[in-house]
Amino acid sequence: MKRRRWLLLSLPVLLSVGLTAFAPTEAPRTVRNESFGRGEVVQYKVHYGLINAAEATIEVSDDIHRVNDRPCYRATVTGRTNGSFDMFLKVRDTWRSYIDTASILPQRFYRNIEENSYRKRETIDFDHYRDMAAVESHKKNKNDVKRGSYKVPDNVQDLVSGFYFLRTVDFSNRRVGEQIKVQGFFDDEVFDMTVTYKGRQNVETKSGVVRAIRLVPRMPKNKLFRGEDAISVYFSDDRNKIPVLFEAEMFVGSVKIDMYKYSGLKHKLAMVAKN
Repeated sequence: MKRRRWLLLSLPVLLSVGLTAFAPTEAPRTVRNESFGRGEVVQYKVHYGLINAAEATIEVSDDIHRVNDRPCYRATVTGRTNGSFDMFLKVRDTWRSYIDTASILPQRFYRNIEENSYRKRETIDFDHYRDMAAVESHKKNKNDVKRGSYKVPDNVQDLVSGFYFLRTVDFSNRRVGEQIKVQGFFDDEVFDMTVTYKGRQNVETKSGVVRAIRLVPRMPKNKLFRGEDAISVYFSDDRNKIPVLFEAEMFVGSVKIDMYKYSGLKHKLAMVAKN
């Protein structure tokens, strides 16, 4: 079951109590964002080998939400298995991050995991001034509640907000092989996410051929993925930098997450014209 639960984690496929009344209300940092905004929706097909296994959606709410007295984008990732795959592995997962509009840091992270009989519901509140994370999680039994506070690094990201932060990075002058380092918090632990820029190429999606930037997050040694460079993420090579394709090589087969529909982009998508 643990291996199955990781199937949709490549999409991505990424805390403390709220600010007190006397806490400062300015953002701990300011990040220039010209890539995404409210109302953006991107939809994907998830292929496990030759099987059309699932669908996933990444979307930003039309509204600005206030969390910890900060204006936030609400970014939600949902994944659900379908067809024959749904018969033996039923997945209904929701991942959500409230992302500070100025700092692109998470103020709150939420996930609801439903995978066959497995259940987990978790909320993480971030305090970026004290570098703390407050976690509350519930398993299948609603009375089984776990709470904890954890020290986290400056500018820590969750799994969802981390991808949105990468979309704000300027790749125009990056050299092939250059690394971008981001620290994240997941499953009550801090982890280092080192992402290597692998250059530009055209990739084929169900929406057409897109000019893309290839990024490879370094994977720690594990029993699921084949090597450190097992996952490739392709962002559109334009001002949107939306994820258009994910590829993962696993010991049990290959996973491909392929964009097939999009709407609400801030800029025109970098499609390759047909001959």
